[in-house]
Amino acid sequence: MSQMHQQAALSNCPSCAEPLESGDRFCGACGYDLSAHAAPSHDTPTLTMGNGSVPRPSAPAEEEGAQGAVWPHAPQQDGAADPSHTHLPTDLPGTDSGGSPLSGPPVPAAQGSGVRFDRPEEPEEYPLQAPDPRLAAEAGAPDESGAVCVACRAGRVDSDGYCENCGHAQPRERDHMEQESGAVAAVSDRGLRHHRNEDAFALGTAALPDGSAAVVAIVCDGVSSATRPDEASQAASRAARECLLAALPRGTHPQQAMHEAIVAAAHAVNSLAEEPSSAREHSPHQNAPACTLVGAVVTAGLLVVGWVGDSRAYWVPLDRTAPPARLTEDDSWAAQMVAAGLMSEAEAYADERAHAITGWLGADAYELEPHTASFKPDRPGVVVVCTDGLWNYAETAEEMAGVLPLDAAVRPLHSAQVLVGHAIDGGGHDNVTVAVLPFPTPPQGAGSA
Repeated sequence: MSQMHQQAALSNCPSCAEPLESGDRFCGACGYDLSAHAAPSHDTPTLTMGNGSVPRPSAPAEEEGAQGAVWPHAPQQDGAADPSHTHLPTDLPGTDSGGSPLSGPPVPAAQGSGVRFDRPEEPEEYPLQAPDPRLAAEAGAPDESGAVCVACRAGRVDSDGYCENCGHAQPRERDHMEQESGAVAAVSDRGLRHHRNEDAFALGTAALPDGSAAVVAIVCDGVSSATRPDEASQAASRAARECLLAALPRGTHPQQAMHEAIVAAAHAVNSLAEEPSSAREHSPHQNAPACTLVGAVVTAGLLVVGWVGDSRAYWVPLDRTAPPARLTEDDSWAAQMVAAGLMSEAEAYADERAHAITGWLGADAYELEPHTASFKPDRPGVVVVCTDGLWNYAETAEEMAGVLPLDAAVRPLHSAQVLVGHAIDGGGHDNVTVAVLPFPTPPQGAGSA
């Protein structure tokens, strides 16, 4: 059976510290109830914990005979001595309700350890030192030798054709071309709807055997449904011009020379289709490069024109009271309908199939049929050779004469610019190319005014 805990005798009154007699229940000096303050027990009972039985000793009893040490007051510490270490609950390891270790707050490092944990977080990027403004000004100085952007007028144009300042795409060399060669001039423009200029022209002057001059103009229109139409028109125009400039000084008749020039142009375009077999395998359904051609040779007394396709040549007399004339007949669906008497010219050219061409230069052309014609005008005038990008806005000879400036014979370049501007103002749906040649040719050494 359990026994009651016996109270141990006190030697001094806990209140006034007066000596006590054995068996006293009250202090004789102050009347303190000694039964309310029992002596501490030396027993160490076992306490039941939530996670098992862990023995924990109580505070050790003071040695017998120690004076001035009364339980439960803590003994006074001498300030000169080292302070006692104080332990906090967080100093001891523990586990949560699931048995996992508790993560306590980080323990600061001791002073003098050489490691600091109170530094601010490091930035992801360190700011660079500001550059020297003198060096920046030198690096940013524009290159006066480089091309300047046509849009912002400030940035330089890189090798890809774009402005380094605003990113605007710069005009390509063929987007707008102008040339004046002696008495003949030509202008070509991309127009407002096409992404590139597929037209081309070539001009030249040759000396005939008798010493007189012959002026040459070739205008070509690339077929947009074919591959590389811009290359086709350029190759054809150059080949035709070179053939004419080589044949005329030898005394070849201008009309025969024009025929040979068209054949040479056809061969030049055909050669573009001679690609490696691997290229044809990647795009087997694409049409071969193709284009149309119209050309004129003007001498002191003869006018020769040649053509394949729907590019045209017009005659406009200086005396505007005389009738103008169209010198070519289109290789087109509309022209065939008119020639067969199935439609009037107005009805045929109003049809959506009007501009479908029936003749062209290219490897897939059905049959090459160069058209040539020679004329001996009895009065001075101007020859206009152009692509359909112009005559779509001045189709009849009368309309073309109405647009052509009156001083075209002496200002051919200005007149070509006016004609191209007329097409652009009318909508610019196609590439526009026109050459202007005065008839007869001026004497050798004389040019446009």
